[in-house]
Amino acid sequence: MDNPTGTIQTVVADNDGLRAVVSVDVASACPRCAAGKGCGAGLFTGNGRTHTVEAVADPHMALNAGDSVELRLAPDNVLAASLIVYGMPLLGAIVAAGAAYLMQFGDSAAALAAISGVVVGLAFSRWKLNRDGCIDKFIPHIEKRLQNAGH
Repeated sequence: MDNPTGTIQTVVADNDGLRAVVSVDVASACPRCAAGKGCGAGLFTGNGRTHTVEAVADPHMALNAGDSVELRLAPDNVLAASLIVYGMPLLGAIVAAGAAYLMQFGDSAAALAAISGVVVGLAFSRWKLNRDGCIDKFIPHIEKRLQNAGH
């Protein structure tokens, strides 16, 4: 996926830094997302032709509503988010079902253990994402302001 471009709707400067609400054209952001076959991150999917995302910007950037900007979300961060959200529950299910199998508890117990493993994996994922600064890695960043005709 190339870095998508969008138009700033609003800019908010607060104690957390500079954030902007950016409207992104789904078709131009990612061909897979536009076709409904995205990576599962759901960053640019939606019912309409545009999708609105909140993005973080460098506090020293001069941004205004109506500016065209380029967004960035590092591919490594998308992979890390996928591993946390999908990998931890899957790992929990596999480990719990495997343990039940090794202890020869039977199929029903293995299925219940797998479900319990998914729940534990989901709880771990939630804990991991709620740690300080973790979720910030998965928020799009404004890479740069593009040249607008009116600026």
